[in-house]
Amino acid sequence: MSDIIALPTHALRDPDFRNESKATLDRDGVLIIEKFLTPAAIASIKADGHAHADLAYYTANNHNIYLEPPDPAFAPDHPRNRTVASSKGCITTDQIPAGSQLHTLYGAREFRDFLCAVLDELELHEYADPLSSINLHYASAGQELGWHFDNSAFAITLLIEKPLGGGSFEYVKDLRDADAGEMNYDAAARVLDGQVASTTLRMDPGALVLFRGRNSIHRVTPTEGNITRMLVVLAYNTEPGVSLSESARMTFFGRLG
Repeated sequence: MSDIIALPTHALRDPDFRNESKATLDRDGVLIIEKFLTPAAIASIKADGHAHADLAYYTANNHNIYLEPPDPAFAPDHPRNRTVASSKGCITTDQIPAGSQLHTLYGAREFRDFLCAVLDELELHEYADPLSSINLHYASAGQELGWHFDNSAFAITLLIEKPLGGGSFEYVKDLRDADAGEMNYDAAARVLDGQVASTTLRMDPGALVLFRGRNSIHRVTPTEGNITRMLVVLAYNTEPGVSLSESARMTFFGRLG
């Protein structure tokens, strides 16, 4: 693991490091661990990303911030139904070389135990389908992720290549309480209208980011310049044997397997 993770700076087994990381995530809803990957690991993953970029499946679509079908109970211009644009490319778990350090990191017991401790989960499991566990996302000039809430409780990402400009991760913490059914449509409308100040996450290649986006609305601004933003998403389930739905796989990857 020392070839991949900058040890001992980030001592994943150290109880103090785990507790500090968990406290930050619980307080802020986000944890950024800069220089998590070694320079060699960044270079290796980036090289694989460029070598297999031609396999990427690109999507461009309009969606509402809840990532759900429109609700006819609300007007088209209501924040429940207003649409934003998202576009990106993606290669999937089976398209990432078997020898990639991403596969090693994803399956490492030390890394997974650290995530469980910080996320307060008993276990984390890979997806049962061959596409969804590790995704490498590409955002070239003009591509972006529009404002949205996540359906999952947490997201785990690694920044691999930073663009010349744009590609900024912005969020507004705890805008809603989905479990309580408090959608806070008025505040959501103000976000969509640019009337709410957001927080911008600053990170460099090699950073590990844990983010709780179920109640915190967030977006990634359009990439600027001729360097593609490259980001890894590591996806786990709290139960074994779970596959991403067939409709989601067709939407995000263009295939089922």
